[in-house]
This record gives sequence, structure tokens and C-alpha cells, in this order.
Amino acid sequence: MIRVAAVGDIHMGPESQGTLRPSFETLPECADVLLLAGDLTRHGTPEEAAVVAREIKDLGVPVVAVLGNHDHHDERPEEVTAILRDAGAHVLEGEATVVTGADGARIGVAGTKGFGGGFVGRCAGEFGEPLMKEFVRYSRRCADGLHGALKDLEQRDCDVRVALTHFSPVPDTLAGEPLEIYPFLGSYLLAEAVDTGGADLAVHGHAHAGTEHGMTSGGVRVRNVAQPVIGQAFHVYHLPGRQT
Repeated sequence: MIRVAAVGDIHMGPESQGTLRPSFETLPECADVLLLAGDLTRHGTPEEAAVVAREIKDLGVPVVAVLGNHDHHDERPEEVTAILRDAGAHVLEGEATVVTGADGARIGVAGTKGFGGGFVGRCAGEFGEPLMKEFVRYSRRCADGLHGALKDLEQRDCDVRVALTHFSPVPDTLAGEPLEIYPFLGSYLLAEAVDTGGADLAVHGHAHAGTEHGMTSGGVRVRNVAQPVIGQAFHVYHLPGRQT
């Protein structure tokens, strides 16, 4: 079995330094990779990113991350990304990476922050004012990046493929959130990318009052790993790889 640890929405700042490190140091005993599903900082400042970097540096397992909306708030996502990468994390946006687990299994991860727009039957359309068109087009660009990254993993001999996003691909994992804000929590375009690109698991955060378990219409398992949802430092999911 391939063991995928994941958490999102840890929202770290200077006063939270060291709170996750003791749990993260147990990862080599229980997981092959750690996925971070965005909102790693509170306001997206380099100072907050440095706190996250110290939590994840030299953990003994690969770390793969996407940014969330909070990580963009200070409008310095490139600096946040650089700091996390300096700590050894693979930070993805419309990209894919392949990391190696403890038993040599090849774990492919395709990532994007994603964006909102809503779900089938209750979604925004690419019509009207330029701002509304750009809203939907940005969601589509994120989804297209995820699809392309998943297709890239098809050519890279992976034992499993995981889609990592911040925004949700399905409404299932939003249950518990007010219906009125669903369009701001995810987009069906991400689910289409997961189903047509091919994935064994989809992991996201963002919906603090949501539900852990969901599924795309194509049968891909979706997990909301926002820390307020899972209630712990991370959750581990077991995936059967081709070697199993």
C-alpha cells in the first residue's frame, strides 16, 4: 500500500511555530509523502511562509504543496513559493511531480490552487461583464492546468496519481458549509479535469466546515483535508499501487 499523508488550511503565523513539527516528524513511520492542500499561511507574507518552511524542512518524506487563497492575500505568491521550495517542498501550479515512497513506489502528484465558480446546475457562466468572464476563465485555466499535469503523469510510469488542489472539485465535501457560498468554494471544472485526466485520489482543503469524504461523477475518491475538518495534524490515506 502507498501511504499518502495530507492536510490543508494550517494557517500558520509566527506564534504557531513548532506546533505541527512534532507530528510531522512521525511521518517517516506512517507515510510515503506529505501533501499540503493550500492556505498554509494566514495572509501570504514571506514571514509566515518561513514559519511553514521550518515546519516541513528535512522531514524524511517528500512534501508536495499547492497554495491557497490566503497564501495569495499579500500578493506575493512567488515569494511564498520560493521560500517553500527552498525548504524542499514541491510547490505546484498547473504542474506535476513524481516522488518516491519508502518502498520505491512512484507517486505522481498533479496540482493547482483551483478557483470557484460552482457546480453543475448552479455555476457561473462565461457571459456578460468582462469581470464575470475573467472569473470563469481563470477557473478554467486552473482546471486545464490540472488536466494537463495529470495527463503528463500518464507518461511518467507512476504507481498512483493524486490530484492536489485547494478549492474543491465536488459539492459532496462542502456539506456543512452554507449553500450560498458553494460557488466560492470550488468548481465542477476541477472534477472534470480529475475524471478526464485520470487520478486515483483527489485531495483539497478550503472548506473548513465541510465534510471529509466525497467522489467525482467518474468515481474518483475526493477528500477534504482542511485541518478543521480532519481535526489533526494530517490524515493518511492508503492507495493500492501497481506493485501491490
